[in-house]
Amino acid sequence: MGIMEIIGVAGSVSLLAGWRLYLSIVATGLAMRLDAIPIPEHLQSLDVLANPWIMGIAAIAAVAEFFADKVMWLDSAWDAIHTFVRPLGGALLALAIIDPADPATQVVAFLLGGGAALTAHAGKAGARGVVNASPEPVSNIAVSSVEDVATIGLLYLAYEFPVAAGVIALVLLGFVIWLIWLARKLVRGFFRRGNKAEPPPG
Repeated sequence: MGIMEIIGVAGSVSLLAGWRLYLSIVATGLAMRLDAIPIPEHLQSLDVLANPWIMGIAAIAAVAEFFADKVMWLDSAWDAIHTFVRPLGGALLALAIIDPADPATQVVAFLLGGGAALTAHAGKAGARGVVNASPEPVSNIAVSSVEDVATIGLLYLAYEFPVAAGVIALVLLGFVIWLIWLARKLVRGFFRRGNKAEPPPG
């Protein structure tokens, strides 16, 4: 596996950790235990994710996140709590993927992995705040379900096709940046409408 493929896998997993950290851990560990994902020799350090204790704890957290993420405003509170957890988790996942024989590269991977997870988390949290303000409650459940399916599918693609992992990471990054831009635009429009609706003083 070349350096670009390795960086692509690390970037994809880090970005997905910003959406679903616990699901990323459980899905990766489970796929490894079932031999559904052929992990290259270089990535054998990820075997720790297949540890039953780690998978069990992550599975409990993933179930809690699954339900919390589908309840209006509770999902935003959950996101707020995980503002520091997801970037750290994404950074550690990236760190596990990069060659431990190169400390300089690992430092870069740790920083970029944390930054990627933080960016994905910011896009998710911002978009979810806009969705919560919508009068249609089904939209919250629909968006959350799409995130669940997308996380599992993209994790599979990242590990099964490492050559395409870099493209996946770039697409995810572009999508996340678009989400942040859209959330910012909608929030600004909401406040403009609120200011216009205020009656003049006196």
